[in-house]
Amino acid sequence: MALIPKPFRDFKKGPPRRNLRDEVLAQWRGVDVGVLEKSRVSARKAGDLMPRVLADLRMDRRQGEAELVKVWNNLMSPDVTAHAQPVGLNKGTLFVNVDNSVWLDEIVRYRRKEILARLQFSFGREMITKISFRLG
Repeated sequence: MALIPKPFRDFKKGPPRRNLRDEVLAQWRGVDVGVLEKSRVSARKAGDLMPRVLADLRMDRRQGEAELVKVWNNLMSPDVTAHAQPVGLNKGTLFVNVDNSVWLDEIVRYRRKEILARLQFSFGREMITKISFRLG
């Protein structure tokens, strides 16, 4: 009987045995991913991951923009909302698309200050500092 050095006594002979399911899946896939399916990272709770996922998706910003559109449609007169809709808010500047040049001229000349005042009253002066109207 040959003596096997102590560090090698604990090794099993060959790769670990697989069950029939794993063998069939490897054959069906055409590749053995059994080793890759073993997770190296411990599982985490979904509740711990959700704040990070929502931050990556910028859900708070999108929710704020949806709220802005809702308030826009309630605050402005129907003739303005029929021709102009907010499309984004960046660093205090609200971007509004207007559907034609006649309404763009009307809003910029006569209604800009009124619209800005109404939005600042609803959202605060810090959130909306100016409005940029553009044709689109």
